[in-house]
Amino acid sequence: MRTDDFWRLIDEARAGAGGAPDAVAARAVALLAARDPAEILGYAQHQQRVLAASYTVDLWGAAYLINGGASDDGFEYFRGWLMTQGRAVFARAVGAPDSLAELPQVRAAALSGEEFECEDMLAVPWDAYRKATAADLPTNRDPVPVPNLDDFWDFDDEDAARQRLPKLAALFVEPPME
Repeated sequence: MRTDDFWRLIDEARAGAGGAPDAVAARAVALLAARDPAEILGYAQHQQRVLAASYTVDLWGAAYLINGGASDDGFEYFRGWLMTQGRAVFARAVGAPDSLAELPQVRAAALSGEEFECEDMLAVPWDAYRKATAADLPTNRDPVPVPNLDDFWDFDDEDAARQRLPKLAALFVEPPME
């Protein structure tokens, strides 16, 4: 499966899901299960590459600010939610995590405390493969390498958050005392 095919399937799932992340995931499972098992495997491999590319310190920091914390699993689920937002939003967030502050739902979450996660999106290829073949998705023998996180910063350090993610910090971090 090519990059365009991967995102086209997600866009098709989004179109019929009314914007609800879990509905996007469920629809993606149904759409993918209707395809050849080889395409499902291709989707799984591409999803691994997408998740590896998005495994960055500043995106993790953005997830931490937006969701009021983000464990390893929480960051995975946040990236599942981010996939449900489509290719343009995902790519922009990976390249410039602070751009998430421009999304209306993220701005609203600064007031409501809503958290953004979609664990179900991460399971799409496994669920689709099981639905299509009644078997488990074969294990990937060549896992995608995960980027180095040597540039980690303390996500609770408000000054660091303001420096690295100024737009998100303006929404989610208390203003400094004068």
